[in-house]
Amino acid sequence: MSKDWQKRTQLVHEGSRRSQYGEMAEAIFLTQGFAYDSAEQAEARFIKAGDDEFIYARYGNPTTRMFEDRIAAIEGTEDAFATASGMAAVNGALVSMLKAGDHVVSARALFGSCLYILEEVLTRYGVKVTFVDGADLDQWKAGVVPGVKAVFFESISNPTLELIDIEAVSKIAHAVGALVIVDNVFATPIFSRAVDQGADVVVYSTTKHIDGQGRALGGVICGTRDFIRKVAEPYLKHTGAAMSPFTAWIMLNGMVTLDLRCRAMAETAAKMAVALEGHPALTKVIYPGLPSHPQADLAARQIGSGGTMVSFDIKGGKDAAFRFMNALKIIKISNNLGDAKTIATHPTTTTHQRLTDAQRAGLGITPGLIRLSLGLEDAGDLIADVKAALSVI
Repeated sequence: MSKDWQKRTQLVHEGSRRSQYGEMAEAIFLTQGFAYDSAEQAEARFIKAGDDEFIYARYGNPTTRMFEDRIAAIEGTEDAFATASGMAAVNGALVSMLKAGDHVVSARALFGSCLYILEEVLTRYGVKVTFVDGADLDQWKAGVVPGVKAVFFESISNPTLELIDIEAVSKIAHAVGALVIVDNVFATPIFSRAVDQGADVVVYSTTKHIDGQGRALGGVICGTRDFIRKVAEPYLKHTGAAMSPFTAWIMLNGMVTLDLRCRAMAETAAKMAVALEGHPALTKVIYPGLPSHPQADLAARQIGSGGTMVSFDIKGGKDAAFRFMNALKIIKISNNLGDAKTIATHPTTTTHQRLTDAQRAGLGITPGLIRLSLGLEDAGDLIADVKAALSVI
């Protein structure tokens, strides 16, 4: 494939593998194993499989490899490994490279399951974990000391939409030889330039924007060929985290429209944020594309967009937030994001429910906070739906 192709062209064609039948659509290879022409060929493949040779679906599959090649191409990495879920990707990226005695520095603002891996899983096996305020570069400088093995953060935090300066943190981490692992879900592969800005490993939950239609769980780790095949793959293939070929086929089809969808969602998100800013029922509207966002300049420089998500804090706390959500007509209540359908989430009682009140307060997750993932509906209809629902409180 041509490295000169633009991202939208890569999303349609990159990584394609065709059988002897010359099919136009990507084929689904629904098989758990592969046959060999001879015992000698089987032996040779187990010693070292070629680029287009496969052994077992837990190790790799032609459909899955198409997806891996395509996502690596648009992310700008040498390789990728597709996993069964976004959390399998986060767990795989971290656990595969760490051992007892290693030290990880992480941003404090994380999705609840990511926090569990850092606070409960890694520390259980003797990994030291230090948390910092991700937006405070001085805390990164103080925390990332010689001997730190990796740093981990969400490039845009869930759900308060706080950005972390990838370029600045990467420089701090690389100065002591630490690997930079970025959970890049909210930035999306369309607006991301994380690798150019210094990230070594980029993780996505493909369940979100990449599928884009709420059909399947999936994840992916993108990085150098050495990291993917020598560090991540041995751990992932032996612990069973591989993506199924059917899911990979779904993700491939989702990628064809990924650029169009993400740009349309971001356009609607910007309109929603402008329409809601200053609303009397709200204490604040959070959107990185608004001039009022404290990191608007960083958002413009880092992703060139405000993104597809808008968060806002409703006066009256949980009761008012629930009345608002229950009054919505078009927007669905769910805990997913990146869907073609617009979704409203109450993080305090769902995605971040396992955190203590003090932890949520420290992250700015209030009882009245609502996270909106903007979909593909008409922007005017969505704005009217939100304003009508706000009027009942």
